[in-house]
Amino acid sequence: MEIDNIHGGDINSPESNNKKGVTYGYIRVSTIAQHDDRQRIAMEEFGIKKECLFTDKQSGKDFNRPAYNKMLSILKSGDTVVIKSLDRLGRDYEEMIHQLDVITREKNASIVVLDLPILNSQNKYGDDLTSKLVINIVIQIFSYVAQLEREMNHRRTMEGLAAAKLKGVKLGRKRITKPDNYEIIRERWEKGEIVESEAANILGVSRPTFHKWTHE
Repeated sequence: MEIDNIHGGDINSPESNNKKGVTYGYIRVSTIAQHDDRQRIAMEEFGIKKECLFTDKQSGKDFNRPAYNKMLSILKSGDTVVIKSLDRLGRDYEEMIHQLDVITREKNASIVVLDLPILNSQNKYGDDLTSKLVINIVIQIFSYVAQLEREMNHRRTMEGLAAAKLKGVKLGRKRITKPDNYEIIRERWEKGEIVESEAANILGVSRPTFHKWTHE
């Protein structure tokens, strides 16, 4: 993972603490091998200073990201977070929605998504109240889409299982056939000559499997 150098003197300068707030750019690519050139160019064109850029090079599956967390720790009311696209925040709907809520409500900062103009709360709608209203509506829409997606995935899974059952497909893990020498090994185990782990090892199965067989 990679974190851009952040110069504390620049961020905490009097100019940075003005009423307008500081504009930060957040960049993320999934792997170290991937390039972030397009995102950097977009941030530069937006006018974000290099010292205000935060970069993570890791998966978007969670928010345990050093650069992102560092940015949040210094984010203040009136500041702005700029990202190229919404999936730069993450790929998990619920966590992504939560982070949008953290930025706009808890931190009272603005969010600008360059590829999604509607998610631009930086005084785009004339006043803070209207901007917050639009952001809240968008967050609710994403919440609805996330819930709908979960329900659809569950429905598809259940329909797939039902279709497979009608075709006679046996579901679940394939049952392990007991080896020919199972009864002999079980008898030795019952006499106390060997322990469960030894019996399972001789039969070439796991200890839980042998334990299950002995209790059938």
